[in-house]
Amino acid sequence: MAGLGLEGVTLAIIIGTLAAIVYSLRILVLLERRIARMDENLLKITHKIESEEMKIEKEEEKIEALLARKTAAKKPAKKK
Repeated sequence: MAGLGLEGVTLAIIIGTLAAIVYSLRILVLLERRIARMDENLLKITHKIESEEMKIEKEEEKIEALLARKTAAKKPAKKK
């Protein structure tokens, strides 16, 4: 009888260890999915910021071109 009791305890330890491993793997998979979603959201935010920066740069170029035209038109001719 002592042999059966020891085998039962050993089997329970093995099954408990396997259950803990499966649970840990489940948690790891859930965390990996969450991190993947965070990466996707960061990429979306980055693309939005990039497009806004491009718009701002184009507007700056337009403004600089207008200012260059105005300053060129205001310069008086040199007198000798």
